Amino acid sequence: MKHETSHPIAFIGPGGTKAPLTAHDFGSKAAQLWRMNALGLDVPPAFVLSASLCGERRAGEVRRLLEDGLAFLEAATGRRFGDRRRPLLVSVRSGAEKSMPGMLETVLDVGMTAETARGLMRLHGNPRLAFDCHRRFIEGWCEVVAGLPRAPFEQVQRDLIAAEQALSEQGLDPEALERLAARYLDLARDGYGASVPEDPRDQLAEAVEAVFRSWAAPKAVEYRRLNHLEHLAGTAVTVQAMVFGNAGVRSGSGVAFSRNPASGAPGLYADLLFDAQGEDVVSGRRQPVGLDRLGAVLPDVATALAEGVAALERHYRDVQDVEFTFEEGRLYFLQTRAAKRTPRAALKIAVDMVAEGAITPAEGLALLEGVDLSAVAATRFSGAAEPVAHGVAASPGTVSGRVAFDEEGVRRLAGAGDPVILLRPDVATDDIAALALAAGILTSVGGRTAHAAVVARQLGRACVVGCAALVIDPAARRARLGAETLGEGDWLSLDGEAGSVFMGRRAVVSEEPEAELAAVNGWRVAAPSPA
Repeated sequence: MKHETSHPIAFIGPGGTKAPLTAHDFGSKAAQLWRMNALGLDVPPAFVLSASLCGERRAGEVRRLLEDGLAFLEAATGRRFGDRRRPLLVSVRSGAEKSMPGMLETVLDVGMTAETARGLMRLHGNPRLAFDCHRRFIEGWCEVVAGLPRAPFEQVQRDLIAAEQALSEQGLDPEALERLAARYLDLARDGYGASVPEDPRDQLAEAVEAVFRSWAAPKAVEYRRLNHLEHLAGTAVTVQAMVFGNAGVRSGSGVAFSRNPASGAPGLYADLLFDAQGEDVVSGRRQPVGLDRLGAVLPDVATALAEGVAALERHYRDVQDVEFTFEEGRLYFLQTRAAKRTPRAALKIAVDMVAEGAITPAEGLALLEGVDLSAVAATRFSGAAEPVAHGVAASPGTVSGRVAFDEEGVRRLAGAGDPVILLRPDVATDDIAALALAAGILTSVGGRTAHAAVVARQLGRACVVGCAALVIDPAARRARLGAETLGEGDWLSLDGEAGSVFMGRRAVVSEEPEAELAAVNGWRVAAPSPA
């Protein structure tokens, strides 16, 4: 089956749309998926609904487009949506013209039902995969589509984990995961009057509608305001065949940067989780591992990842932020985009790429357009002090500030004129307003590539994540940091370069990157004058 470019739907994969997709019509995510597929990288097949449908849309029109898209995916994968023996599952993802990390919604594992769970089990010979996908779909549908609060479902999961004497959901066996899915369904129905559709086509239509609807969510509106993106018209929706990072110990998901987006240092920079789906990594709710672990367990995947990410940087002539999944030792590329970076990293990256001959000086200047070069100084604390804790360095900078635990506290303390450090167990992108007001962020769990860490770098906030010594009691507005106790308004200091945490206030000194600034000035002097 062959499809040519046709508004308002496009196709990515074998027999798909021939002409490149534009970010304006189909979102930057789909445009880059099309390009990665064209470059020969392994991309799961997908179809895309245009951003033109995000405003006024007719349910009948969307349903017809979804049927066309499903027919394409079924032909490309050899699986059937809703089938009992060879079920096709899909992800439903947002994609605006400009990247908005974590601000719009995603629903994974769409097409999961009690029947397709049995089919997935037969197809893969993996009962745990089938029931894990089922409980994940119900979690995502209840939170994103039905708009139900996450906390009651998390409590149901914690109760079952405790009853099974497991350490986490990773320790639940297939039978326990099947019971967890059933308890989620009971909670949705009995607690909130919400029923998860058993018809996969109803699931898909409602998931697509929820992703379109997320364009108007408060966090998305606030992100566009902060980044001067109010002119964007809406989001496209990409529906893509699922690949399963949660298929066992030779599977996983992660995020890789072609260079360090916090410091600009060269070399691949990646976080990943084994036996996990991508949302586990970017949500910041689990603690990831690094590239060394992937190299030790699956060296062929690690090599293919490094080669693919390097190829994308060469093609786009800019630092790339790449999402990937590997299923049973096979690597798939799910997304690439220009990496959000700190001003300091932007300067070093531009200078290094010009020095390497990867880009021209004119391209280096283009990479620095809009970058505040007055904010590129490296900072450090003066004097010596012993840190009380360490975490993962996620965004550089040194800051002393008063402790707050939520947006209300950040607003109150910042309004008094003091810098504020936001303490959270993990930072969801719902916290965008608090992130924008805070001078620094410290979390108990999470990795360098979680959406919230990406946003912190973009905003230029010092950020330390994955600080295991931090235990927060949000209701009491208090926290323990090792042996120390912190209350709202107490002073704390973060070194986002080293991942170190200090009690109290500390003085800060700064150092200008004089060599890099001189190189940029040299490009400007040598640049031809405009005609």
